[in-house]
Amino acid sequence: MTERLSREELAARLADLPQDRRSIVAVAGSPGAGKSTLAEWLVGELDRLRPGAAAVLPMDGFHFDDIVLEARGDRPRKGAPHTFDTGGLAATLKRLVETLDADIAVPVFDRAIEIARAGARIIGPKVRTIVAEGNYLLLDDPAWAPLRESFDRTVMIDVPEAELRRRLTERWIGYGLSGEALEAKLEGNDFPNMRTVLTTSVAADYLVAD
Repeated sequence: MTERLSREELAARLADLPQDRRSIVAVAGSPGAGKSTLAEWLVGELDRLRPGAAAVLPMDGFHFDDIVLEARGDRPRKGAPHTFDTGGLAATLKRLVETLDADIAVPVFDRAIEIARAGARIIGPKVRTIVAEGNYLLLDDPAWAPLRESFDRTVMIDVPEAELRRRLTERWIGYGLSGEALEAKLEGNDFPNMRTVLTTSVAADYLVAD
């Protein structure tokens, strides 16, 4: 059964995860829900208790490169579920769980150039709690379902659809989009992705309002 928590209550629950192994916490939510903000905040709270013992793993680092998306005709839908390397993400999660005695390099998405940078973040042996964050981590889809085998706890951020639409619209206006370009970005990609998350994600252990 899903339990509704404040973010402070969630941080307290995660602080009790075992430290003799590595735990993976999945933070999912629609585009615009505030996943990155919550994930970074959680890591900050956990680090106050055990400095250096928590780290963020962003799903966005596993975007297929634009070269691949262009070849497949998927560039306009970049950010949709099928534009991610779910196999690579699953392999990375497995490696993080099984390897505790070495540095592990993970990719990070560079929003300035809209490209994932390989090996842009190092997760060291001291890290015991990984906060994985991304839109589709709880998607009820054959390509995404295997990821859940690696999750010790799952979190869904609960934001009303109207608020998500407002945030997404403001985001792209902030990047200079307007008129037809703004409408194409929202109606052709962001809003469909939002609806996918809202309607086809499995229930999480915890629900957190933002």
